[in-house]
Formats: sequence, structure tokens, C-alpha cells
Amino acid sequence: MEKAEEELERRSKFLNSLILKKKSVEEKQQNEGLNVCVRASDMSFALQNHAFKCARNNLDATMACGKVDSKRLALALKKEFDSTYGPAWHCIVGTSFGSYVTHSIGGFLYFSIDKVYVLLFRTAVEPLNH
Repeated sequence: MEKAEEELERRSKFLNSLILKKKSVEEKQQNEGLNVCVRASDMSFALQNHAFKCARNNLDATMACGKVDSKRLALALKKEFDSTYGPAWHCIVGTSFGSYVTHSIGGFLYFSIDKVYVLLFRTAVEPLNH
């Protein structure tokens, strides 16, 4: 009986690894279509994809003018995430910047799209103690 349980556990782990690999490949293919590269993340895939699509749509709209409008893209991402997921989202967009930020668990994403870098993060929503 013990051998059967071990074999069942082994097969379960193997199938789980196959499922995770398939999901990873699908997400990578989807991101390549948007020309996105994740640099660092502590965010669910659903939120990441929301950020990627929002960034792509805004970039495509502003590129009609021929130039990336970093402030406009940052504002659009911040407003979208504030309205959808609650307040306290911050967004930095540009081609060259440094940062050191504190973020809420599950609320950090640093990615590039085309040649623009985007840092999107959420801070803890707590009152300040004076």
C-alpha cells in the first residue's frame, strides 16, 4: 500500500510540473505578443497582464504622435490601478531612472515594454502616526 501511495504522489508531482510549464509557456507567448519583458515582480499574473495590456494600449495611442509620453502613461496606469484595485498605487515610467521603494505584498511590478521601463507598485494604506 505504501508503494502505491508513493507512486501516486510521484505522478501527481509530475503532472503538476507539466501544468506549471504549460502555463509558463502560454504566459511567455502572450507577453511576447505585447513586447513585454518582466524585470522583477511580486504581483499575480492577472494583475501583471492587466498592467501589460493597459500599458500597450496607452503606448499605441500616444505613439501615433511619434513620441512616448511617459507622464501620460504613468498617469493612465496609476488611475487604472487605483480605480480597479483601490488607492495607493504609484507608477514611474521612463528610459533611465533609479528607485528604491517599499511596497505592499503582491503589489510590485517592474517591466519593460518596447524601450520604455515601467515601475508599478502599491504602498500600504495605513494612517500616519504623529
